Amino acid sequence: MTETTLSVAAVEKLAFTALAAAGAHTAAARSLARAVAMAEADGIASHGLAYVPTYCEHLRCGKVDGAATPTVVQLKPALLVVDAGTGFAHPAIEAGFERLLPLARENGIAAMAVRNSYNCGVLGYHTEHLARAGLLGLGFTNAPASIAPVGGLRPIVGTNPFAIAAPDGQGGVSMSIDQSASVVAKSEVMKRKREGRAIPAGWCLGPDGEPTTDPEIALKGTMMPAGGYKGVGVALLVEILAAAASGATLGLDASPFSGPAGGPPRTGQFFMAIDVQVSSAGAFSDRLAHLVAAIAAQEGAHVPGGKRAAARQRAVLSGIKVSADLVARIEALS
Repeated sequence: MTETTLSVAAVEKLAFTALAAAGAHTAAARSLARAVAMAEADGIASHGLAYVPTYCEHLRCGKVDGAATPTVVQLKPALLVVDAGTGFAHPAIEAGFERLLPLARENGIAAMAVRNSYNCGVLGYHTEHLARAGLLGLGFTNAPASIAPVGGLRPIVGTNPFAIAAPDGQGGVSMSIDQSASVVAKSEVMKRKREGRAIPAGWCLGPDGEPTTDPEIALKGTMMPAGGYKGVGVALLVEILAAAASGATLGLDASPFSGPAGGPPRTGQFFMAIDVQVSSAGAFSDRLAHLVAAIAAQEGAHVPGGKRAAARQRAVLSGIKVSADLVARIEALS
């Protein structure tokens, strides 16, 4: 595969131009393009440029409204609800965060539900924004059903990621955890299918409930939950918050994030922002620094979020290697 090297800014511009050409209004295209560029910089290629053709397809077929204007309503002193209007999740989340941050600082804790939304990409991208603002950020997002309940064969909940990002007290992030309820994100299986590669054993089951390494069969079956029944429990926890508590569509009833069928998925997100410096009597940053140091002191151990941060730093200094064929496909969309 022929590769080319792009700067982070060039990746953002490439994504923005394609999204705008497909019908996304400037604010939405800019918001999503920034997230695409950061996914590439963080080494999460499955949520980077590889997803841009799908975003463009969904703009053109009406699965997502590129002209949607999110509405933000404060229902309680520390509770916001954002209606994404079947538009992209990113501008809806950004609009909500503008109100969430001051509410969390004023009340010590604030929550934000997002409904009628779309795939929010890398969930940790959003919670890290809260951490950089000095708040502990928690995020939850549901997805179209792809995990079967324990003992069942039919999908009932999505891969449903959760994320938590902790501030370092200096405008940065000390720890960032972002993981799905499945063994691996579904986008990784889709990526293997596009590349014509087998998936590792243990990622998925076919529609007959038997293990498979064929991504095409896997996408017709179910994703394996991380940790067996515990992963199903995590997926249900996320479903309760991101879908039921947000008034969004359950993953069971949502249209897929891939392909043109089914109309807008109308899934949801749920975020919490906590002023942990107040709740910890000013001890949070020191406690977290001590914990991070204890992890880093062990040879071979990794602080959650450390690999992404290191990849981001390399990307800023040396650029990002991407498939030349993918770049050509996206340029053609523009």
